[in-house]
Amino acid sequence: MKPPPVAVALALVAVGGVASAAQGAANAELGQRVGNATLGAVVNNLGGTLLILVGLLVLPSMRTGLAALRRARLPWWSYLGGLGGAAIVVFAAYAVPVLGVAVFTIAQVAGGSLGGLASDRAGLAPVGRLPLTAPRVAGALLGVVAVALAQAGQPVGDLAVGVLLLAVAGGIGVALQAALNARISAAGSAAAGVAVNFAVSTPVVLLVAALAGAFAGPPVVWPEGWHLYTGGLLGVLIVASLVVGVRAAGVLRTGLALVAGQLGGALLLDVLLPGGPGARLPVLAGALLTLLAVLVAGRGPRSSAATPPAGVAPPAGATSAADATRAGGTPPAAGVGPPAEVTRVARTDPAGADVRVAPEGPPEPDGKLVP
Repeated sequence: MKPPPVAVALALVAVGGVASAAQGAANAELGQRVGNATLGAVVNNLGGTLLILVGLLVLPSMRTGLAALRRARLPWWSYLGGLGGAAIVVFAAYAVPVLGVAVFTIAQVAGGSLGGLASDRAGLAPVGRLPLTAPRVAGALLGVVAVALAQAGQPVGDLAVGVLLLAVAGGIGVALQAALNARISAAGSAAAGVAVNFAVSTPVVLLVAALAGAFAGPPVVWPEGWHLYTGGLLGVLIVASLVVGVRAAGVLRTGLALVAGQLGGALLLDVLLPGGPGARLPVLAGALLTLLAVLVAGRGPRSSAATPPAGVAPPAGATSAADATRAGGTPPAAGVGPPAEVTRVARTDPAGADVRVAPEGPPEPDGKLVP
């Protein structure tokens, strides 16, 4: 299935960002009330995994997508996107108490912007390789400034360099998670991409929780309140929105749109929750500035050809030049673009050789086009 228009995809990601703010609040409250922050992450991932199992029963697109992945022959590392999600959960549990929420958030977004630029430049996202242009770098920097503005006045913890770098690494992991999950979805389906994410991340979260002693000690008294257990559902929605966004707009702009939604969601929670601080002007300004960063990062000349990495077939989904352009890419120089007619590779030779067939022939399961 083709990705939606970029504006629609980024709007869905922003909604996913609002869900992310709600998820963070629910997980934090649950962890506080049970006396162990790691258990909030465990409930989050187990809830998401349970929904994935239900999806396997009721969603044909998930089953057919997973079946297509078995035929796609993607490299093994393509399936590791869920590790990025697990990493940020683990890193946050250790870094937030040291750095404070404000510094951790700024460092994470800085890492996410750096990871988004690098992932797009390397062509990990299905839109293909997006060059490192001035507007994209400016958009990434503007996003970091916007988050710093939104955190103005918040408590600052100990600025330990090692822990700060851990938060940056967590942001990079989230960017890689988005890129690899979108790559999986392009080879199978969006539902399959979400399923693989939870299949990889949940065992890691459970292992870390066990090593941290979350399952030891007296029995946990689980609090009442259905909203405390919505983290899994919200997590599925967040991962799905990122898959859609990255396929249409690349990693950087998708990450910025998610941050804009997170700040907007935080503002709503501050206003709507009983005892909340109410509307805060820095958060509103940060959300608007992040939206501006999304627009700035997408500026660039209109293109008619995608720019895949040198020597590498374009990732799944990058079948038209408009994909790279809408995501903020630039066209290749005149005479450097792909030939007017391309062939698909169908690996049906028993000897393992690539067999080229006509453009109208059956595509490779991952949808790749080879010039």
